[in-house]
Amino acid sequence: MTKNVVFKVAALLLAVGLSSQAPAWGENRLGPQGNEGSPNRRQDWLVPTQDQITPSRAVLFRPPGKGPFRLAVIAHASTQNRLARAQMPQPEYAALASVLVSRGFAVLVPQRLGHGKTGGPYLEDQEGCEAAEYAMSARSTGEAITTALTFMRTQSFVRRDASVIVGHSAGGWGALSLADQSPKDISAIVVFAPGRGGRANDRAGNICAPERLIAAATEFGENAKVPVTWLVAENDSYFPPEFSKKMADAFVEAGDDKVDFQVLPPFGNEGHWLAEVGDAAMFESIIANAAGLNVQAPSAPNVAVKAKR
Repeated sequence: MTKNVVFKVAALLLAVGLSSQAPAWGENRLGPQGNEGSPNRRQDWLVPTQDQITPSRAVLFRPPGKGPFRLAVIAHASTQNRLARAQMPQPEYAALASVLVSRGFAVLVPQRLGHGKTGGPYLEDQEGCEAAEYAMSARSTGEAITTALTFMRTQSFVRRDASVIVGHSAGGWGALSLADQSPKDISAIVVFAPGRGGRANDRAGNICAPERLIAAATEFGENAKVPVTWLVAENDSYFPPEFSKKMADAFVEAGDDKVDFQVLPPFGNEGHWLAEVGDAAMFESIIANAAGLNVQAPSAPNVAVKAKR
């Protein structure tokens, strides 16, 4: 093979390699997928992920009008069980999203990589139990949230500032890793029972390597700038209130005093799922009082017992 042929082959391989860097879905495939519907102008969307070939399936809700609206991104729970992840339905958090829409937010609920019909690689793996890499897992989730957030900020109906992240369980854990962002970009983080490794071996209150969760919470709190509302139901068997308070305290003591820790009343048979299937009245009170959301608190029944730092 001559030198010129070698150079041509090398150039071809380089060109193929570079072309593979472009998102396989194509820019024209991202965005809305079909018409708006009910409730709250519900619409399916595709948004980018960290993976170049797999977009996230997402649901968007928004108020009437052209906006621009503040954006809220809801980050869903996860599981280490591969089969359960593959079968996960599209998350919507309908009641929670509805309350946010009523307060003027456009609300995006993206399904992250490795879950349900989004598919693709699971990048949030905590890598076992005893030596779980909780900080690494959270930052991968945080990167997924940021990727969707950045894309949505390019839409004409979305404001580029004062976004809100609402996270549930593993989604909330990822949201906490973003607490060091500028408050101009993310004005508030609201988390429902954040954490990973809860209810190991399906045993209530059994948490994998709990000391590693607390260490990671300390790490996330060191440079935190965004106010956090940290919520857990009294009967949460994944991250019970006593342990959740230890994590929140570690987050606060590392440097952030902007945490409102709340224990909510028992919810159904398992308080961990409150964020997914709770009612609008409870969410109205929570959202109205969450730091950084700049909303007026309506008169509402007492649904929370506060333990504020």
